[in-house]
Amino acid sequence: MITNLSNHTIRVLIIDDDEDDFFITSDLIRQIPDNNFKIDWCYNYDQGLKSINAGGYDIYFVDYRLGIKTGLDLLKEACENGCQEPIVLLTGKGNKVIDVEAMQIGATDYLIKSELSVEKLERCIRYSMERANSLRKIKSNERKYRNIFEHSKDAVFILDENLAFQDMNIATTKLLGYSEEELKQKSFFNLLANSDHIEIFKRAAAGEEIKDDLEIELLTKDGDTRNCIISITHEPIDGKKLQFQGFMHDITNLKKTEKANLQIEKLAAAGRLVRTLAHEVRNPLNNINMSVEQLKNEVSEDLELYLHIIYKNSNRINDLIRELLDFSKPGDLVFEKKSLQSIMDKTIAQALDRIILKHINLQLRYDSKPAEILADENKLSIAFLNVLINAVESMKENTGKLTIEIIHHNPFHVVTISDNGCGIPPENLTRLFEPYFTSKRNGVGLGLVSTLNIIKSHKGNIEVHSKINEGTTFNVLFPAHAD
Repeated sequence: MITNLSNHTIRVLIIDDDEDDFFITSDLIRQIPDNNFKIDWCYNYDQGLKSINAGGYDIYFVDYRLGIKTGLDLLKEACENGCQEPIVLLTGKGNKVIDVEAMQIGATDYLIKSELSVEKLERCIRYSMERANSLRKIKSNERKYRNIFEHSKDAVFILDENLAFQDMNIATTKLLGYSEEELKQKSFFNLLANSDHIEIFKRAAAGEEIKDDLEIELLTKDGDTRNCIISITHEPIDGKKLQFQGFMHDITNLKKTEKANLQIEKLAAAGRLVRTLAHEVRNPLNNINMSVEQLKNEVSEDLELYLHIIYKNSNRINDLIRELLDFSKPGDLVFEKKSLQSIMDKTIAQALDRIILKHINLQLRYDSKPAEILADENKLSIAFLNVLINAVESMKENTGKLTIEIIHHNPFHVVTISDNGCGIPPENLTRLFEPYFTSKRNGVGLGLVSTLNIIKSHKGNIEVHSKINEGTTFNVLFPAHAD
């Protein structure tokens, strides 16, 4: 019995060009107990297709013979037009080829007219309507989850057992810079920037679970590195092969912000320390200088030499305190509209002797249009000079190559200073802008800190990339000046 449908009327449309066959089929349907049926008849192809497209029926019975066209043609057109109600194909004689083709196109059942009975029709209607209802639910869920998949701001993707991309949403292509077709030609291994992560995902391909919220670095099509949090699960497909589902959240900007905030905190802490030391040292230093002045008129000529030594070293200590204070606070800046090309040319002129003496190959790549910013020319020149001197000192004589590039990358102007020197060890790279940290034998560790301080005061940002024995690149970003 179709007990789950007995509470309402079941609307049936029979599309058959033979009226006698219609009466026979409809009479058998009406004999199905405990159910209410409203049965209509349509005797030609075009009207039948029009009725299916308009909807209004719960199930359709379609005869195979419909004039010059067939029920298969009608079935195909109805499915292409999005019909979700069940369609049952009727035929005068059994034909396995037609049966298989009908089911492949989308028919829910295939019945032979001469074998029709109340029981067969009851079973057919019940099965067809239950199946159609299940398919509607499946398609509804598929649309819902596909919509979530496609419109998620996070990258969502599917990988096969070799971690090759099978499917991905738009956020994945935007994150990695590849088109969908390009990604489907790639393995996840191709995108991993850290060799340690390659080993983790090799074990995952072998079936090992990956911990949730793993932080990884991915290489984009443009060669940039993106920091991401990834969650990935796997399940067996066909009983053997694994399929992986992954979610990635891009935290690159968050990492940059954290790094910038940490640098600012370090600078602020160093500044507070310097000001405290300056205050505590200057008070006794002033007393020493006052005492020296007082003793000048009371000591013999033999002792004046010692007073001079005390006075000279007191001034030296005072100069060091002033230098430290200048580092911790760049001082009053005078901002004017300047082009980065002109500031860089001025800076290169100051470092030119060092560049020439080491026979370094200098290459300049400037945008033809002036990269204008609001800048204190002298202060910014000092910042650039610190970077240039470090680059020159890191390179070998005669083989050094120094490249300086200034481009516009809306809404920023980007200054890139690259060398092919010895590079910076990874453990030092994270401490590069830390006050008093230096790898130089006689260094103080304030040059790059001062550089960062000046660039921050220009609302700029600085990024450093380096590889041992390959070189170092400084990227300095400034907000472009708008007229």
